[in-house]
Amino acid sequence: MEKMQSLTADDSSFSPSPTPSSFASLRAYWRALAETPRRLRRRAGSVTTTSEEMSRVRARSGTEMNRCLRWPDLVGLGIGGMIGAGVFVATGRAARLYAGPAIVLSYAIAGLCALLSAFCYTEFAVDMPVAGGAFTYLRVTFGEFAAFLTGANLIMEYVFSNAAVARSLTAYLGTAIGVDTTAKWRFTVAVLPSGFNQFDLLAVAVIVLITVCICCSTKDSSVLNMILTAIHIAFILFVIVVGFWLGDVRNLTHPAKPAESPGGFLPYGVAGVFNGAAMVYLSYIGYDAVSTMAEEVRCPERDIPVGVSGSVAVVTVLYCLMAASMAMLVPYDAINTESPFSAAFSGSDGWAWASYVIGAGASFGILTSLLVSMLGQARYLCVMGRSNVLPTWLAQVHPKTATPVNASALLGIFTASIALFTDLDVLLSLVSIGTLFVFYMVGNAVIYRRYVSPDVSATSPWPTLSFLLAFSSAALAFTLIWQLAPAGSAKAALLCVCAAAAMAVLQAFHLLVPEAREPVHWGVPLMPWIPAASVFLNVFLLGSLDGPSYLRFVIFSAFVVVAYVFYGVHSSSDAEENGNLLHSIHHAGRRTCSSSQLV
Repeated sequence: MEKMQSLTADDSSFSPSPTPSSFASLRAYWRALAETPRRLRRRAGSVTTTSEEMSRVRARSGTEMNRCLRWPDLVGLGIGGMIGAGVFVATGRAARLYAGPAIVLSYAIAGLCALLSAFCYTEFAVDMPVAGGAFTYLRVTFGEFAAFLTGANLIMEYVFSNAAVARSLTAYLGTAIGVDTTAKWRFTVAVLPSGFNQFDLLAVAVIVLITVCICCSTKDSSVLNMILTAIHIAFILFVIVVGFWLGDVRNLTHPAKPAESPGGFLPYGVAGVFNGAAMVYLSYIGYDAVSTMAEEVRCPERDIPVGVSGSVAVVTVLYCLMAASMAMLVPYDAINTESPFSAAFSGSDGWAWASYVIGAGASFGILTSLLVSMLGQARYLCVMGRSNVLPTWLAQVHPKTATPVNASALLGIFTASIALFTDLDVLLSLVSIGTLFVFYMVGNAVIYRRYVSPDVSATSPWPTLSFLLAFSSAALAFTLIWQLAPAGSAKAALLCVCAAAAMAVLQAFHLLVPEAREPVHWGVPLMPWIPAASVFLNVFLLGSLDGPSYLRFVIFSAFVVVAYVFYGVHSSSDAEENGNLLHSIHHAGRRTCSSSQLV
C-alpha cells in the first residue's frame, strides 16, 4: 500500500521506457526464441503474492467487477453448475455396473469427496477474492507454468464439453415434447465428412443467448440461473417423489434375475460402492466455478464458505434421493444404462408420460450448467490475460457492464462454432480428467501454502515438497493395486500396506513440520488431514478413468506446453521487462479499491 501511495504522489514522474515487444516483428520474435531457455528459467516458477493479485494484477482489467453476489447467488450457481443432464445417465450406469442399490452410498461418498475439495477452494477464494479460481491459486503457490498448464487445459476441456452439452439439448428437448428433434432440427450437409456434417442451429442459438447474458450482467445471469435452477429442482423433486411413491422396497435387496445376478443391498461389495462413487463423482463437477466468481462477492469471508459448501451439501442430498428412488423403482440388474429414469417410468403402468417430464428437467439442467460453466470460463480467461500469458485484451472489463466482455465473447464464439457442426461424442470421463487434475493440484497447493512461508529464507520448502511427493506416491500405489491386482487376500494386504504408509507419512509430517502461516478469515479445518484426504481421493478417482482419457489429456497438455513456450513465456517476459507490473500499481493506486482494504 505504501508503495502504491508513493507512486501516485507524482504522476508525472512515472514514465517507463518500454523495450520492443517480442512479437513486434519476425526478427524480434526470433531473438525472443533464442532467449527461451533463460526466460523459462525466470518465468516458469515465478509466483505472485496475495497482495499483488488483489492490487496490481487485478488493475490490469481497468474497470473493477461489481461486488453484487451474496451467498444465495453462490449456492444457486453451485447447484446450477453441478446438476446437469449427466446425473440422469451416470446414476443408471453406476448402479447397473458397479454399486447396485448401494448407489445411494456411492453418491454420499462422492459428495464427501467433493466437499473436501470444496474446502480447499474455499480457503483460497476467501483469502484472495479475485477472479481466476484455480489458475490464481496455483500461480501464487507453484508458479506461472503450473498455473498456465492447468488453467489452459481446463478451459479447452470445458469449451469442448459445453459444445457437446449444447448439442445434447436438441435431443433432450425432443424427449420433452415427443418429437425426433435430432432428425428434424439438424441439417445435414452432404459434402462434409461424417461427424462434422450435421448443423445444429439450436445449440448455436442457446450458446449465443447465454453469451449475451453473461456479457451484460453478472447479477442478471445469477438471477436467470436461480430461476432455471428452481425449475430444474422442481422436476428433480417430481422424479424423487413419484419414484418413492411407485417404488418397492423389495427392489433394494432383490435383483430381477436372482439366478444370474448377486442379491443384497451390496451385490458387488464395498469395492463396488467405491467404483460407483468414482463414476458418479463426475456429476459433482461444477462447484469450482463458484470460486471464479469471488471477485464479485460482497462479503467473501462469509458468503464463499456458505455458497461453496452449501451447494455441495444440497446437491449431495438431491443425488442420494434420486439414486434411492431409482433403486426402488427398478431392480438394479434391470436398469437401462442409457436412460435409466425414463425407462423406469415407462415400465410403470400409466406413467410413460413421465419420461417427457424427465426430458424437460434435463433440458433445464443443460441450460444452468452451460450458464455457470461459461461464467467460470470467462473469468479464467480474463485472469490469464491479466497475467500476460494470453493477450491482455482478454483481461478488459467493460466499464458499463463490469463484466469481462472480451473473454466472454471469444469463448461464446469458439464454443458456438464447434457446436454448430461437430458431433462430439464426449464421454463424461473424457471431460473430467482435467478437472480432477486441477482438484488434485489445489489440494497440494493449500498444504504447501500453509507450511511454506512466502519468505523462502524463513522456511525451507523441501520438507513439504517431500511429503507431497511421498503421499501422492502412496496414493498412486494404492490406486494401481486397486485397479490392476486380482481380487484376494494378497490384494487386501497390499492395499492395507499402502494405506498405512500414507497415514504414517501424513502423521509424521503433521508432527514434525509446523505451519508457517495462519489464514486470516477462513481456513481448511483439521490441517493437513482434510486436504491430504482430498489429494488421496482425487488420485484414486483419476485412476478410475480409462486410457483414452489420459491420451486426450496428454495431447491437450502437449499443446498447452507448446503454447506457453512459443507465446506465454515471451509475453509475460515482455510485461516484466517493460515495467507493466509497476504501471498496474500506478493505476491501482489512483482509485479506491475495496479489495485492497481486504488485504
